[in-house]
Amino acid sequence: MAKLEIKIPDIGDYQGVPVIEVLVKDGDTVKAEQPLLVLETDKATMEIPSPGAGVVEGLQLKAGDKVSMGDVICSLQSADAATSKAAAPAPGAATPLPPGEGPGVRASEAQPSPKSQTPSPAPAGHPLPAGEGKAAGAVSTLAVTIPDIGDFSGVPVIEVLVKDGDTVKAEQPLLVLETDKATMEIPSPGAGVVQGLKLKAGDKVSKGDAVCSLQGAAASTPLPPGEGPGVRASEAQASPKSQTPSPAPAGHPLPAGERKAAAQPVAETPQQSSGKPGQLPYAGPATRKFARELGVDLSLVKGSGLRGRIVIEDVQGYVKQTLAQPAAAASSAAPAGGSGIPPIPAVDFSQFGEIETVPLARIRKLSAAHLHRAWVNIPHVTQTDDADITDLEAFRKSASDESGTKLTLLPFVMKAVEKAMQAYPDFNSSLSPDGASLIRKKYLHIGFAADTPNGLVVPVVRDVDQKGIVQLANECAELAKKARDGKLKPDEMKGGCFSISSLGGIGGGYFTPIVNAPEVAILGVSRGVMKPVWDGKAFQPRLMLPLSLSYDHRVIDGALGARFIVMLTKLLGDLRRLTL
Repeated sequence: MAKLEIKIPDIGDYQGVPVIEVLVKDGDTVKAEQPLLVLETDKATMEIPSPGAGVVEGLQLKAGDKVSMGDVICSLQSADAATSKAAAPAPGAATPLPPGEGPGVRASEAQPSPKSQTPSPAPAGHPLPAGEGKAAGAVSTLAVTIPDIGDFSGVPVIEVLVKDGDTVKAEQPLLVLETDKATMEIPSPGAGVVQGLKLKAGDKVSKGDAVCSLQGAAASTPLPPGEGPGVRASEAQASPKSQTPSPAPAGHPLPAGERKAAAQPVAETPQQSSGKPGQLPYAGPATRKFARELGVDLSLVKGSGLRGRIVIEDVQGYVKQTLAQPAAAASSAAPAGGSGIPPIPAVDFSQFGEIETVPLARIRKLSAAHLHRAWVNIPHVTQTDDADITDLEAFRKSASDESGTKLTLLPFVMKAVEKAMQAYPDFNSSLSPDGASLIRKKYLHIGFAADTPNGLVVPVVRDVDQKGIVQLANECAELAKKARDGKLKPDEMKGGCFSISSLGGIGGGYFTPIVNAPEVAILGVSRGVMKPVWDGKAFQPRLMLPLSLSYDHRVIDGALGARFIVMLTKLLGDLRRLTL
């Protein structure tokens, strides 16, 4: 029986990365490259794919665990081995007995008494034997399918809210689906008992796909007191302790006379979402995502859903309640910010007029902590200058037509930065964690900020010093497309030595870019503007490019920063210098 142990692969220089979602469970059959887990670093969300096909066994991780490279996820049993194992009878498996000879009942004892000949209601979810349906009441079965969900197909199931045998009410949610635009619940078309559930979290569905069968309300009719499934009437005489009525399972009404007794303890016990200490709050992935985007601790939120499940409306209510608290109380309760900086007081903006709360995109929220850390810890200095790119722009346009490659300004700026970094190697370094030494790098990788619908990401182009303009242009275009499509790999966003943030396609003048730690400098590039420039005899129209260089003043002083940006302007002003 072939088994493969699956471990966390190389996820870069990250340690203790949180598991935000587990997409499989023991017994699931997976395909090669099918996602098993979702991890979330401070820069990106990544899926861990299965290295092969098979059946999941011994799953070691759950949502909330923190993992590093080499940690065990589970074992993967080959699909063929799992099939042969399932086909073989289990050791000691019970052989079905003839009718009337169940476990512990001899054939000679199977003659029923007159009382036992009266058919009793079948346990919920179990159809009665042929010929007994009429005596117990007719049972109707309804096939539940995915309703019309618009122009969507292959929509992921992010949560299954019921299981076989559960009794549901009409309009009670069965599944939660999540499209690229919304999260939707699929309600039950009627009341009854769930049977033959066909879906699990991670499956993809479209309109008309089967969900389950719904056995009619007759199957879930409550039995007489003390005669639940598997309990004889003669065994109903309970001890004083057992006579205390316990709350009925979800969806099963209590027998008459017991509701009043059971209602009081249920009403006095408030629903707590956090459950046992250290246990994750009971909430679906969509709710967890929404809470993360708002920065809400789910352990503080009470759930109003089925079995105390926290839903999105609970998170919204918690946020509204928190904002409604007096600003002074919120300020005193909030912890102090970084470096002893007092926090910004909470304000109820709704008291001044109508407001709308829009959750931050996940990438933007994750990058916020990184940018704040860099801004607080690094003493920034920003130096500005203009580069005359009149001749460069003319060459760029003609070279684009001749080469057939769309050349932007970015690869030319990359080449100029590479030359300046080789001339001033302190710009290609990082400060050691103890601040006692400088780590100079012998490789030269440059990252560039890419604007995406979900926020800013920084793909990294490797070995810029070994590549030409056309090759750099092709790599930048490919990485930018991956960034927009959300398909950048973790390896493609790490290892940078220097970053370029180009706003030329949007406009604006100078700005102050934040150093992308642990790098020590970043270059901001704005839109070129035609300006009159004095050539010694007259003013000439020249295309001037605004440059903004931010650097870590612990590593780079003002004189070195000035030399670096002056060299950049010379390189961009005369392309011949790039060949030296």
